[in-house]
Amino acid sequence: MFNSIELYQAIVLIVIGLMAGVINTLAGGGSNLSLPALMMTGLPADVANATNRVAVLMQSITASRGFYQHDKIDSASIKDSFLPLFIGGLVGAITASYLNVELLKPLLLGTMIVVSLWVVFKSDTKIEGNDKRKSCYDSKFALLTTFAAGFYGGFIQAGVGFVLIATFVGVLNYDLLRANAMKVVATVIFTSIALLVFIVRDQIAWLPGILLAVGSIVGAQIGVKFAIEVKAKTLKIMVLVMTVFASIAAFIQ
Repeated sequence: MFNSIELYQAIVLIVIGLMAGVINTLAGGGSNLSLPALMMTGLPADVANATNRVAVLMQSITASRGFYQHDKIDSASIKDSFLPLFIGGLVGAITASYLNVELLKPLLLGTMIVVSLWVVFKSDTKIEGNDKRKSCYDSKFALLTTFAAGFYGGFIQAGVGFVLIATFVGVLNYDLLRANAMKVVATVIFTSIALLVFIVRDQIAWLPGILLAVGSIVGAQIGVKFAIEVKAKTLKIMVLVMTVFASIAAFIQ
């Protein structure tokens, strides 16, 4: 799918992509900016939801590389959560390709608010290394939660950063910085399969998707640098603040 856009729309998409890249790398909710920007170009909600994954995948790959270079991602964690995230993303994407994503709007709002509070009050930012981290296979609840995060990401994407942070911090006992790092890796996993589903279904508008991706790559690089340098307490506050703004943005759309 390919469509032409105006010059000002192209500029807006690049700028919004940059902002979304920073926000998604630091916490989540960037899609509450990018989805309306895509619909501004005339895309229907389902196509905008699919097209948004182009930028999400590129920013997540960029952020993953940045966190890996700073030794905040290890292969054991990726292998542990890969399968439930992948299968969840596949099922979610197939569901999204047939259903109206607006049906999830109330769930999105509730999820973001609850998760932000969970992260702020549950997370132990003093946890370092692998000593206290859990495997998603340690319990049925952990496995189901990881699968559900993948499903949600494959289905609607918007707000999935908060769901992933809750999974890695609240359920699997990651510290917030490493949870942020694994969050972008998880996004690469389920977005890759989701994007493939949307390509097969011919629901991608490539021009606006690529323009959005250009800005998001730069934004992800900025986000990683900031996340590595900022204090854990500040990062927790930023997650909460971003959640509030993302919830308001989702409500008024």
